[in-house]
Amino acid sequence: MKVENIIKIENLLVQRGDVTVLNISELTVERGKIFALIGPNGAGKSTTILTMAGLLKPWQGQLYFQDMLINSHVDRMMLRRNAAVVFQEPLLLSCSVHENIALGLKFRKGKKDEIKKRVGESLDYFGIAQLEKRSAKSLSGGEARRVSLARAFALKPQLILLDEPFNSLDPPTREAVIDDLQRILKETKITAVMALHDREETLRLAQDVAFMDSGKIVQSGTTAKIFNQPADEFIANFVGTESVLEGTVKNNANGLMEISINSKVIEAVGNSSAGQKVFCCVRPENVTVSKDTQGKISARNVFEAKVQKIVRQGFFYKLVLDCGFSLTAYITQPSCEDLQLEEGASIITSFKATAVHVMRREK
Repeated sequence: MKVENIIKIENLLVQRGDVTVLNISELTVERGKIFALIGPNGAGKSTTILTMAGLLKPWQGQLYFQDMLINSHVDRMMLRRNAAVVFQEPLLLSCSVHENIALGLKFRKGKKDEIKKRVGESLDYFGIAQLEKRSAKSLSGGEARRVSLARAFALKPQLILLDEPFNSLDPPTREAVIDDLQRILKETKITAVMALHDREETLRLAQDVAFMDSGKIVQSGTTAKIFNQPADEFIANFVGTESVLEGTVKNNANGLMEISINSKVIEAVGNSSAGQKVFCCVRPENVTVSKDTQGKISARNVFEAKVQKIVRQGFFYKLVLDCGFSLTAYITQPSCEDLQLEEGASIITSFKATAVHVMRREK
């Protein structure tokens, strides 16, 4: 089946003064997908959102919307009519919730009955029908965020662009808004591009991801690929690969490598040749711990370890382990209690050869 792209970028340059803030050779967004732009602050995520929305004119390069080159003022106006933007701040006017949600529809000369219908649908989508007559100035942060989302969805756009839509929300409100947005995007099948900075949000929502740094796309692909097969050490650390280990390949037997790390050897799947210097990435959720082996561990990599640090993170614990190299594992609170873990305790840690992502190390 042919893949249909709703957005395509080629050789795009965006400058502010003499500074290049975006330099994207290629980026595509498939219709119906949720696409995340991630990366450090200042990477160019918000600028990319504005460019995709037709609100920022590139200095050079091509932006396509549904295979149509956006090249003139008329083209950009067409793009804006088919896209909606949700900014980091709700940007509501000091009028009623109803009037705020209806604003874009009125700009587009919608009929009164149609506006009323769409506003009602959007209020119901986000569970805020009871706020319809309230002044936008009296809303809480979470309510204001829902109203700004409802305003965008009332337009029934083909593309919705969201710039850190969950920023500054308290945890319960954030969870509820993410749930609602995920459900609504699934129901409406509207294509969404989101600038995100939170790993959990990205894993939960996005099917495809582009990692940005210094205005460039450093790596793009499915969410699973970016998180499990990062292209370099910086991306690995950013997406939560807590253990990035420097090693040297000792040998490779039909795709099963032995890699020397300090005085230890780990096994990994890959095609690097003997003598190659590499990084070995192991995600903490792929590491298991136990008090003893008792012949039950099937993983190829099994090490005796000392617990160096136990850090509580929400509903789980992060263990920093010394196996002859530093390794991080996540463990639930009940498991931590059952194992009677404390700093300095001796344990057995293990991970599969397939859980190791190997990257070439240039230096």
